[in-house]
Amino acid sequence: MDILFLLVPLSVVLVLAVLGGLWWAVDRGQFEDIDREGERILRGD
Repeated sequence: MDILFLLVPLSVVLVLAVLGGLWWAVDRGQFEDIDREGERILRGD
């Protein structure tokens, strides 16, 4: 039972870190034009 006092806050911190990373990526425009980037990789300029 004591391990829950450690695991629950750690899982909350992990979820907040993942959400923060996703928000950062969306805010920086990482998902704006996915199709063009995929074509650029295949063309091999």
